[in-house]
Amino acid sequence: MTETRHSGNPVTLTSRLVRTPSVNPVLEEGGAGERQVAALTEGWLHEWGYRPVVTEVAPGRFNVVARRGAGRGPSLLLNGHLDTVGVAGMADPFSGAVRDGRLFGRGAADMKSGVACVLAAAAELAREEIRGELIVALTADEEHASLGMEALVASGLRADAAVVCEPTGLAIMPAHKGFLWMDVRTRGRAAHGSRPDAGVDAITHMGHVLVAFEEESRRLARETGHPLLGPASLHAGTIEGGSAPSVYPDGCRLVVERRTLPGETRGGVMAEAREVLNSARGRCPGLEASVDAGLYRAATEVPVGSDVVAGLRRACRRAGLKGAVAGMTAWVDACYLNECGIPAVCFGPGSIAQAHAAEEWVRVDEIEACARALTDFSRRFLMG
Repeated sequence: MTETRHSGNPVTLTSRLVRTPSVNPVLEEGGAGERQVAALTEGWLHEWGYRPVVTEVAPGRFNVVARRGAGRGPSLLLNGHLDTVGVAGMADPFSGAVRDGRLFGRGAADMKSGVACVLAAAAELAREEIRGELIVALTADEEHASLGMEALVASGLRADAAVVCEPTGLAIMPAHKGFLWMDVRTRGRAAHGSRPDAGVDAITHMGHVLVAFEEESRRLARETGHPLLGPASLHAGTIEGGSAPSVYPDGCRLVVERRTLPGETRGGVMAEAREVLNSARGRCPGLEASVDAGLYRAATEVPVGSDVVAGLRRACRRAGLKGAVAGMTAWVDACYLNECGIPAVCFGPGSIAQAHAAEEWVRVDEIEACARALTDFSRRFLMG
């Protein structure tokens, strides 16, 4: 059932969105997914004069895409994701209450306040004639596998620019890091713990690999860098091996996460990882080790001097904000848009430090300021 007759007040919209559970069901058993929140936003957009289309991108998982405008000028995509992480340990996860200038509940920062700002801009621009086309895209599953954004890009959607309203503390973030997960394995030989002559300890051998990766981490800190993102990095994420205290382990598995910078490739990072293993072999003769690529998400960026960044900075200043430009250290769905040729930057209320927290909140004045700046930017961009 859709809900209509809702004002475009961004704080009210945020509260209503937070009170509508949309926990990603892959991340928490019993999670509601996007069905109800998609119906809610579809109803609002329809009443405001948009042409919303709800698409089931996977069983029970929904995107909402709505368009408005004459299409005689530039096209602008405003994006946010509808799903949230789980709510375990939260006392009142779907509160949506405002106390002491802050709005509380799961998704308040990540990123229902950002979605509310998108909707507030859409509601305001629905009252005006715009030359270009405004596209509102609310997507599923960003918190897990980005099924919604993958489907959106695969549909052939195109726009001249995009703003993804992830929590940035009202900074404009045109660059974000990517990552590659690497599966590292060492092989030993199982034997009774009393037979050192027969056993080969795969866990001890992995220790040499870890030392080599620590040296690589220090090299990255020294030799790599980006003006907004800082250096590339890596860390050991998980490690497992062995079967019993009295048995020499015949295998050990390590998963390493390498955070990447714009311009780095999966192939280049894997070549560096193979050099790390060669270094470990130099200190551990007989080391049997391999490394394989796992999940990869590219780092991307939009030039700081681009029209979308410059336009957002001017809009921020008109809204009484600094218009600061910074880097997004986390990977975000903007990657998909950038890779398909849609320049995408992140700009939204809330702090990434509050995202996924046991007590999640966003400042009300940030929601209001973001909505003002986003509406102003969108209006001027679409009239260009």
